[in-house]
Amino acid sequence: MAKITVLGGGTWGIALAVLLHNNGHEVMVWSALEKEITVLREKREHPMLPGVKLPEDMSFTLEDEVAVKDRELLIMAVASSFTRRTAHRLAPLIREGQMIVNVAKGIEESTMMTLSQIVEEEIPQADVAVLSGPSHAEEVGRGLPTTVVVGAKSRDTAEYIQNLFMSHVFRVYTSPDILGIELGGALKNVVALAAGIADGLGYGDNAKAALITRGITEISRLGTTMGGRAETFSGLTGIGDLIVTCASMHSRNRRAGILIGQGKSYQEAMDEVQQVVEGVYSAKAAMKLAEKYQVQLPIIEQVNQVLFEGKSPADGVRELMLRDRKSEVSVASWE
Repeated sequence: MAKITVLGGGTWGIALAVLLHNNGHEVMVWSALEKEITVLREKREHPMLPGVKLPEDMSFTLEDEVAVKDRELLIMAVASSFTRRTAHRLAPLIREGQMIVNVAKGIEESTMMTLSQIVEEEIPQADVAVLSGPSHAEEVGRGLPTTVVVGAKSRDTAEYIQNLFMSHVFRVYTSPDILGIELGGALKNVVALAAGIADGLGYGDNAKAALITRGITEISRLGTTMGGRAETFSGLTGIGDLIVTCASMHSRNRRAGILIGQGKSYQEAMDEVQQVVEGVYSAKAAMKLAEKYQVQLPIIEQVNQVLFEGKSPADGVRELMLRDRKSEVSVASWE
């Protein structure tokens, strides 16, 4: 049995807390929000995960030192926009070599850093890993079969975290490609916005399939240029996560995209979804990375223009369809 603290009381953190408790671990949930902790402690249920009951012996705290001291693993499950603030706040309490696994997805716009890079910068003494894959909190919390990947700098760390999370309903693979895992998880949210916009416009399955297929091409193009491994983007944290985020109504990014396709602004869409829509925060960072590494991302570019430059969603789709003629596979040659 391991002593584990989940940092963040959102749906994903709570789903993982329940999973780890069911695996026999001592689980504590920390949040900086007093109201959040009060609701979880008193109701023993997250309001966005109805029916997922929190065990009586699961503890909740607002105290930083209580959350961090003597814990074998910390799970960074706060929204991406709060990752740096949370890491900076807790850094003085983290001991040398203490394991932190980031489970959120995003890229910081101002620095273009992935979330694990932010944690490493703020807490250099920690052993930082990531966990990602096609994994909606609504399904993990209910114990539905799910498969993810844990990325770490050392095999020992990856396998230790793998063993903590692994169960008959939660299969965990390992990988050394932390960068590829995080880029896949962050960029797929932007493509999922595009898929949702297409749904909101009333387009069909053909358009959805094209966006998923060409979307993973864009993600892979940027990711491999930055140093990620090609096989990562064809795996669970690449195409796998992209499929589930583009196709499921559990996806907040897809739901926000649907509302945008129907004519709402991104702020109105986020207000209606009532959860953080990570793709909105990653979209600008993705374009900065594309400029830095001189990589073309036409779908993600159009999403940015719709979100932040007032372009109509229909015009964005039209521009994608009317781009210059190209070959699908650049390395293929005619006989």
